[in-house]
Amino acid sequence: MFGAIARKLFGNANTRVVKSLQKTVAQINALEPDLVKLSDDDLKARTPWLRDRLEKGESLDDILPDAFATVREAAKRALGQRHFDVQLMGGMVLHQGKISEMRTGEGKTLVATLAVYLNALSGKGVHVVTVNDYLASRDSEWMGRVYRFLGLSVGCIVHGLDDDERRQAYAADITYGTNNEFGFDYLRDNMKFRLEDMVQRPFNYAIVDEVDSILIDEARTPLIISGPSTDSSELYIAVNRLIPMLAAEDYDKDEKHRAVSLTEAGQERIEALLAEAGLLKTGGLYDIQNVALVHHAQQALRAHTLFQRDKDYIVKDDKVIIIDEFTGRMMEGRRYSEGLHQALEAKEEVTIQRENQTLASITFQNYFRMYPKLAGMTGTAMTEASEFGEIYGLEVVEIPTNVGVLRKDHDDEVYRKAKEKYEAIVTLIDEARSRQQPVLVGTTSIEKSELLSDFLKKKKIPHNVLNARYHEQEATIVAQAGRPGAVTIATNMAGRGTDIQLGGNVDMRIRIELADVPEGPQREERIARIRREVEEARELVRQAGGLYVIGTERHESRRIDNQLRGRSGRQGDPGASKFFLSLDDDLMRIFGSERMDGMLQRLGLKEGEAIIHPWINKALEKAQQKVEAHNFEIRKNLLKFDNVMNDQRKVVYEQRREIMDSTDLADTVKEMRHEVVSAMVGKAIPANAYAEQWDMAGLHEEVRRILALDLPVLDWQKEEGIAEPEVEERIRDTADRKYAEKVANYGPEMMRHVEKSLVLQILDQEWKDHLLQLDHLRQGINLRAYAQRDPLNEYKREAFELFETMLVRLREQVTSVLMHVEIRVSEPPPPDLFGQASVPMQEGRTDPALVMAGAAEADGAAARAAGGGDPWANTPRNALCPCGSGKKYKHCHGKLA
Repeated sequence: MFGAIARKLFGNANTRVVKSLQKTVAQINALEPDLVKLSDDDLKARTPWLRDRLEKGESLDDILPDAFATVREAAKRALGQRHFDVQLMGGMVLHQGKISEMRTGEGKTLVATLAVYLNALSGKGVHVVTVNDYLASRDSEWMGRVYRFLGLSVGCIVHGLDDDERRQAYAADITYGTNNEFGFDYLRDNMKFRLEDMVQRPFNYAIVDEVDSILIDEARTPLIISGPSTDSSELYIAVNRLIPMLAAEDYDKDEKHRAVSLTEAGQERIEALLAEAGLLKTGGLYDIQNVALVHHAQQALRAHTLFQRDKDYIVKDDKVIIIDEFTGRMMEGRRYSEGLHQALEAKEEVTIQRENQTLASITFQNYFRMYPKLAGMTGTAMTEASEFGEIYGLEVVEIPTNVGVLRKDHDDEVYRKAKEKYEAIVTLIDEARSRQQPVLVGTTSIEKSELLSDFLKKKKIPHNVLNARYHEQEATIVAQAGRPGAVTIATNMAGRGTDIQLGGNVDMRIRIELADVPEGPQREERIARIRREVEEARELVRQAGGLYVIGTERHESRRIDNQLRGRSGRQGDPGASKFFLSLDDDLMRIFGSERMDGMLQRLGLKEGEAIIHPWINKALEKAQQKVEAHNFEIRKNLLKFDNVMNDQRKVVYEQRREIMDSTDLADTVKEMRHEVVSAMVGKAIPANAYAEQWDMAGLHEEVRRILALDLPVLDWQKEEGIAEPEVEERIRDTADRKYAEKVANYGPEMMRHVEKSLVLQILDQEWKDHLLQLDHLRQGINLRAYAQRDPLNEYKREAFELFETMLVRLREQVTSVLMHVEIRVSEPPPPDLFGQASVPMQEGRTDPALVMAGAAEADGAAARAAGGGDPWANTPRNALCPCGSGKKYKHCHGKLA
């Protein structure tokens, strides 16, 4: 009670922030009359003037009023749009490195121009991150008119660009692109072999559009670049045939946590089936030699019991294509990891693609936290404010709407059966159509959207279905969803980023209907007619009550429901929303529908009747909050584990950059060699050990294997008074002399090329192997909890030990290769000796690994990290190794190539 009184008197924290911005808004507005009088050239001249002020020591905050006023005037001239005062506030919040929550239809795309222009004046580059290629292209072109008018360059990163085009786009003052493209470019850059081959500049400032979708929904799925490992498609097919033979009592399924496991009876049954099929040859299913079979059986069981066709994925063109659970879009080319996608391919009897091994990986959390300044905008962020604060250090500020919201949000209607619910939805749609009111119906899956479509067809109600099957027409269908009597069925947030305008979208109609009409009086006349028609239709729809949004069930997250509601009632338009639920819905079924069903029966709820009460809404909201908290824990947990790898990734990528930047690695190579000698001597001659306890035979073998030296190590043991320092010094000096001879023989320039190329190649190979080990460690680490140990602490400790071991192996490999290397060249080395090889790779996401297929089909060679020029590249695999070891090349240094 006292809190409510205090808020009334002093306002809440958000109100105070908004109030503090109004003073600057007044300053910007005061500049407008003078800017209106400027010619276009004078307005453009303000950009160099503002840059000059920055160079003279003023801060971005100092020039903000002038910059914002300049952008507002430029937008009026280039786009015919003027920023409202609330949009100026949104721009200031973005500039401050916070999240600006603005309702759908409040013009977030235009708001971004203010902060983008201001921050681009420093010349360090600004990234605007969108959720798909369509929006990146559209916004860079649309808002690009403002930036180009003011003399700034604009680039756009979309799938399919080559490195030169990407480098040019990143060099622009402002770069638009998707979160995936930015992340993959970062990973690819850190697999390059020369600094000049890298495409990105150092990070400066990023604005993330639909920030909740990118930083929350997609944060559970790291970006992965991978290469294929061994092909085991036959095994997937064979195991897949056995799963339908299991009975329901052979496994326990937990839909809430998307988990399934075999019961004891199920283990015995699958073991018998595998043995019968000739797949289990020796021992039991859980014996060490049968680990692969356990993995295949588990993934096949998951594919059959937890994943539904047309809900989680669709089958198209001989491929299993994942459906994004948040947007309902097809995720073309993305693949589940750890063999799950192969299991789904076997289940659906399509061609099975090969599994992949991680070459590079990063989560969106750790990628976006690398920006010194980060901001975001969305219509729904307040429900996740605590997560934005805890993970990203981002504060959420709710910006008031330009015009009050007139939309009526009706209480939910709850039915006992799904059929009753759909019949009620169809009745409401029919009522709305009879008064020419457009309807947008939100569903959670393709299956549900097509089911509702069937109901509408039976009633002969014309409608558009917008889901993953038809995502190409997404923007067009959504743009026209506000026409009189239009009925549009959309999966969740399909078409996000495109406004639904009452009466229809003028620009979209002009672009489509007049695509073949040349410029001239006829075209102008038709444009005027379209404008008149849309204006008349808009008035008709407003009289009918605006856009009616219908939700066919509640989503796990309140935010997704709010986004659906927010499509109606933009900019003071009328509108309405209502959610229809049944006890068969996933959320209701998983979270206690049995109790509710019993309660509804006791209340005497008959077939076809609905219960409508605000208490139901509150109970559902609490269930949603629990699910949101659970998903937040999953993301937080993933981040804790990824932070361990992130620290190591930073070290490795920093080292790579230093190596690429260096022209001479002689000192580094020498230091590595000395550390290897010290380690091998320390191992053979333990501290405080007597001479007869020394392992000189082992030391002799190690010196021969790694350093290619045949030294009389065994004789040294007999020398009186000799100790570890003398032995180490003799080996070190001999190795240094031999290497100096090699440098003199081949020439310093050639050896510097070879050193740089091999150090980078071997570092990449070791890092790739290390990532594989971390993957394996991560998969089994939770079992440590059974031994009363904290899995995270265990992971940190073991990951550190593995990293240390990787560094030891790296030093040893580099030393060994360089000591053995023999170079045969008949002409000077090519300038791109250590240029990046063209190796097909796959880019992807995981859940914790979803994986996105790259442009090229991968083969066995791609399992190695992108390699550089190899001095022995032309050596046949079965020939003797040029190093002189006597082994075949494929068993010696061919393994490192």
